[in-house]
Order: sequence, then C-alpha cells, then structure tokens
Amino acid sequence: MSSNQVALLLFDLAFILVLAHGLGHLATRIGQPPVVGEILAGVLLGPTLLNGEVSDTLFPHAIRPLLSAMADVGVTLFMFGVGLEIERQALRGRGRMAAVVSLGSTAVPFVLGIGLGFFLLRNHATDQKAAFIVFIGLAVSVTAFPVLARILSDRGLAATALGGIALAAAALVDIVAWTALAGVQAAIGSAGAHWRVALMIPFVLVLVLVVRPWLRHRLSGGDGHEPATAWRYAQLLIGALLCGAATEAMGMHYIFGAFLFGLIMPSEGTERLRADLMQRTRTVTSVLLPVYFVVAGLKVDLRQFGWSEITELAAVLLVAVVGKFGGTYLGARSMGLPARPATALSALMNTRGLTELVILGVGLQAGLLDGGLYSLLVVMALVTTAMTGPVLTRTYAKPVIVPEVRAGQPGREPEHSSSVPPAA
Repeated sequence: MSSNQVALLLFDLAFILVLAHGLGHLATRIGQPPVVGEILAGVLLGPTLLNGEVSDTLFPHAIRPLLSAMADVGVTLFMFGVGLEIERQALRGRGRMAAVVSLGSTAVPFVLGIGLGFFLLRNHATDQKAAFIVFIGLAVSVTAFPVLARILSDRGLAATALGGIALAAAALVDIVAWTALAGVQAAIGSAGAHWRVALMIPFVLVLVLVVRPWLRHRLSGGDGHEPATAWRYAQLLIGALLCGAATEAMGMHYIFGAFLFGLIMPSEGTERLRADLMQRTRTVTSVLLPVYFVVAGLKVDLRQFGWSEITELAAVLLVAVVGKFGGTYLGARSMGLPARPATALSALMNTRGLTELVILGVGLQAGLLDGGLYSLLVVMALVTTAMTGPVLTRTYAKPVIVPEVRAGQPGREPEHSSSVPPAA
C-alpha cells in the first residue's frame, strides 16, 4: 500500500465510525435500536447518494478489498457472539411455547416467501431457480436475535415472561435459519465441491462430541465467576476464527463455523467467563461492524428506483410483515397467550437487523441475488427493524400480565404470573 492509501484507509475508518455511531445514537433518541442508524449510514455512503460521487471519492476500488477484509473479521466475531448469546440467554427450557411460536414465525413467512420468490423471478432470472425461491422464503423468515435481545434489555423486558418467550423463540428461529442457509449454499455448490460440503457432518460431530466436552473440562472449573483472562479470550477467538476458516474451506460460508463454535460453548460453571467474552466481543465488533454496514451499503443502489421496483418492494414488505406477524400471532394465541402480548411478541419477531444483512450478503456472494433485488431486501430489513419499536410501544403502553404457559398445557394459568412493565 502507498502512503496515500494508508492515510485514506485510516480516514475512512474514522469517518465510518463517526457517522455510524452518530446515526446509531440518533436512532436511540427516537426509540430505535442503534442498528437502524448504522444500516442507514451504510446506505447513505453507497452509490445512491449524489450519484455515487461520495462513495467513489471516499472508497476508491483500491481501498474496498481492505475494508471488506475488516468487515469479514467483524462478522465472524459477531456470529461467534450470536452463538454465545443464544445458549446463555434463550435455551432455558421454554419448551412447547417457544417451539410453537418459532414454528409459526418461520413456517408462515417461509411459505408466503415461496410465492414471493416465483413473483420475483419474473424480473430477476437465475439459473438456480429452486435455490432462489427457497432463499427468498428464508430471507423473509429471519429474526435478528441480537437486535431483539437489545430491544428487550433497553425496555426492561428481558427478565419478564414475554422476554423469555421472545428470546427462546428467536433463538430457535436463528438456528433454523442458519441451518437452512447452509443447506441452500450446499445445494448450489459446484458438483466437484460436494464432497467438501459433506465434511460438515463430521465437523459438527467433532465440535459437539469432542470440542464441547473438552471446553467444558477446561473452562468450567471454579464457581462460575472466573473472568476471561486475555490469554483465554485469545484462545477462544482463535477457535472461532479456525472454525470459520474450516467451514469456508469446506465450501460453506465462514459465518457457520464461527456461529457453531459460539453455540457449543458450555454454559454450566462459565457464567462470568461467557459474560466477559460477550462484552469483549461487542467492544471489537462495535468498531468492525460499522465497516460491514458500509461494505454492504456500497452494494445498495437505489438510483434506478422506479414503479417496477416500488411494486416489488411493496410485495416484499407485505409478505415479510404479514408473514411474521401472522405466523407469530397464531402460534402464540394457539398456546394461550393473550392478544396484547401476542401482538407485542409478533412485533419483536419481525425485527431483522444485521442478521438479515449477513444472510443477504451470502445470497449476493452466491449469485442468487442481483444488485437490484439485494438493494430492495436491504430496505426491507431496515423498514421492518424500524417498525419494531413503535409497534411495541403502542402495544405495551400499559402494564400487562403474561401467563407462564407450561409445555403441554396450552392456555392454562400458572400459579405465578410475570408482570410486564411499561415499554416507555
């Protein structure tokens, strides 16, 4: 790299952080999660603004591969953190309620998304038609577990019955989504690479049957309050990076390896360690993820946004919102959850955030999405995430009692109920 390129790279990083965190802060001031402002920052720095002059000046082609590499590292660590959070916060025996809610929240939008895929094929032809249709169904079925967890925490709902149900259901939806995405990517791989994809099976078995017990033995000593030392943190990051490298070498995306490594981390006796890991990982990703938003935003081009694109965007939003709200609401109501908390749960499950952007990036890289459709789906992710706060505030303007519905006993009131505080 020349001296001028180094100077421009450092300036770009500083500018990205200022804009992303500035807009993220403004988003929180109007009741939105920071990711809404950060995604918007990426779109504003893309070719849409001023006919691409801003992006071409700030991010010349010689600099973009370096930014992409930093973004990849950020997403790898983000997925490691997602795996950590899922096991720590959500999978706590919520049982049948979480399973039914996640089923409705996934199956209904997925089925509607299949129909949407056929509709979008008219203007977005591809040789991988079956994979394209399945991918569109998957794209509208996603819930952003990390963003949902932040919203619950900010509004004081994380420790309530509703918060527990939402976290457990979103965790299951995320696991299903990443598994399905792995299947789609395996299906569209070249014929000569299928033998490498098949290595995922022994890879997962080794992680579950060998690496997880070894980690439990190494990390679970003491009373669960042992902090993460610098060396221990480095070791676990090395594990996440190596797992990401392994899945990438198998013909899959690196995000799967990092996610799986976080998912298998033992929870018993490692409470303080896991909390430290997540806090340190968030510190690093708070610097690197804004770079990912910009790299994603550089691929969003809305300059040719005409009536055809408006029609497609309306169809995408209709399927995404109606599918998520309808599927979640029906699942929650079938388990005896009252109408108002079922509506709030539907709003929470409709948030997509960065998780959607990561999935769309995989689709774009795999050739399933063209630039125009990718741009529309990024707008969908931004709109649906921005909807969550206002709908939740309107739904939870007053306290409500949410019954703890036990597995196998839909609709039955328990001995103890959890009072949900006001959202505002």
